[in-house]
Amino acid sequence: MADRNLKVPENVSGKWYVDENCIACNSCTSIAPDYFVMAEDDKYAYVPKQPESAEDETLCQDAKASCPTDSIGDDGE
Repeated sequence: MADRNLKVPENVSGKWYVDENCIACNSCTSIAPDYFVMAEDDKYAYVPKQPESAEDETLCQDAKASCPTDSIGDDGE
């Protein structure tokens, strides 16, 4: 389970985030590329914008389910 206390700094404020346990596997970025992108150094993903529709939310949920390290959270602020 992702830890909102360990959010990577690039995440925008909101419900969805990526924490420091991300291993940059690109699973989330391939499923929901508008909502998960790789940091400039390609060491982890982050959330550049929050989903706005039910469809977008479903993409983020699918990305979360695919994360091998449970680094994606949906309980942020």
